[in-house]
Amino acid sequence: MKTAVPRAVVPTAPERGRLRQILLASLGNAAEWFDWTVYVTFAAVLGPQFFPSGDGATNVLETLSVFAVGFLFRPVGGLLIGAYCDRRGRAAGLRLSLLLMAGGSLLIALAPAHRTAGVLSPALLVAARALQGLSAGGESTAMSTYVTETAPRRRRGLYSSAIYISTTLGTLTATFLALLLRNTLTPDQLADWGWRVPFALGALFASYGWWMRRGVRETPAFDAVRQHARRPAWQVLRAHPRRVVRVAGFSLGATVVYYTFASYLPLYAQVHGGVPANAALWASVAAQVVFMAALPLLGIATDRFGPRPMLLVFGGGFVCLTPVLFAVMSGSAVRLFAVMTAALLLFGCYATAAPAATLSMFPTALRSTGVGLPYALTVALFGGTAPYLNEYLAGLGHSAWYPWYVVLLCATSTVFFLRFRGTADADLTAAEDTGPVLAEDGAVRG
Repeated sequence: MKTAVPRAVVPTAPERGRLRQILLASLGNAAEWFDWTVYVTFAAVLGPQFFPSGDGATNVLETLSVFAVGFLFRPVGGLLIGAYCDRRGRAAGLRLSLLLMAGGSLLIALAPAHRTAGVLSPALLVAARALQGLSAGGESTAMSTYVTETAPRRRRGLYSSAIYISTTLGTLTATFLALLLRNTLTPDQLADWGWRVPFALGALFASYGWWMRRGVRETPAFDAVRQHARRPAWQVLRAHPRRVVRVAGFSLGATVVYYTFASYLPLYAQVHGGVPANAALWASVAAQVVFMAALPLLGIATDRFGPRPMLLVFGGGFVCLTPVLFAVMSGSAVRLFAVMTAALLLFGCYATAAPAATLSMFPTALRSTGVGLPYALTVALFGGTAPYLNEYLAGLGHSAWYPWYVVLLCATSTVFFLRFRGTADADLTAAEDTGPVLAEDGAVRG
């Protein structure tokens, strides 16, 4: 028998102050993803500090394997911090995720090198990435839930654009800091102490983000059901297994697309497309700036047409265009910019529509856990492994297979999008915002 979670009458959140609350949450999100990104941008420098092999390629590979540890801990973070959000509140979860990220960054900044501490050095690096993985897994859910429950019903798409605007801002800041340090410090200075600077700054940024988030008010939706917050993880798995699967289905195509076209494509263009490293980097920066500028417009379109058409544009677009995007990218930074821009704009259709669509599948008292666990698990299994799978296939002489892998996952997600018929629970935001209810079979009731 399914556990019934009482539907609450949610008081209207005052319009004044909503944007300030989103801004406070977004600053923390930018700090979060600065810390998450800066590790991989300094992988080549970190390797010799923490691993003793002496082989540069092996050092980088070992450092990237520790990067993967963060992905392994993301589902754990999605479960634990998601459950924490459902028991203690969205604002509390936002603060906890930044504390974990700050702790991980500070640990890396202060960690002794292998030549000083021996095996303790890589052990501390693994522990730090575990903390950051827990943080990143929980941040995605806490941020999405907070923004969606804070936004007015008819502006959820626009407000949701703040999630990836701040995420991209953090990523770009990490990239520019890497460029600054590499162009102002000598290689010896960078290897001796310069690599610690971005992690120390990351800890400082995350701490400042935590301080800013002290001013974040709890969402009215959670306040209205606070008394029903009981063992959310168990309730979700027992009462809503099909919805958990549905969230994973929604996330399949999006996670592989994001980590392929936003994170990995510049490296792919350098290694397999003959694009110079600096040109590939600047093409990536330019494409992400266009992406940030377009996100509010895509959010407005989501509010105008609804989440389902935008999700179908995303899924159908990548099903049709992925092989073409890979085929036309080679040999030119201009082509790389065009491909990344087209891919990110298509992804933006998902980014502005998915938060409200997935979160609305669950009642408020179980929402963060219901989305957090399947989303983070999907990211770990498919997003984090996407670059490695592409390189593995290329090593076997089957690089042409990877675009079809992306097509397959996007087609699978599109099937789930087709079954989606609207937003769900009336307690998502305010009482006067009540709307249709999404039934267990995906059809609208009421």
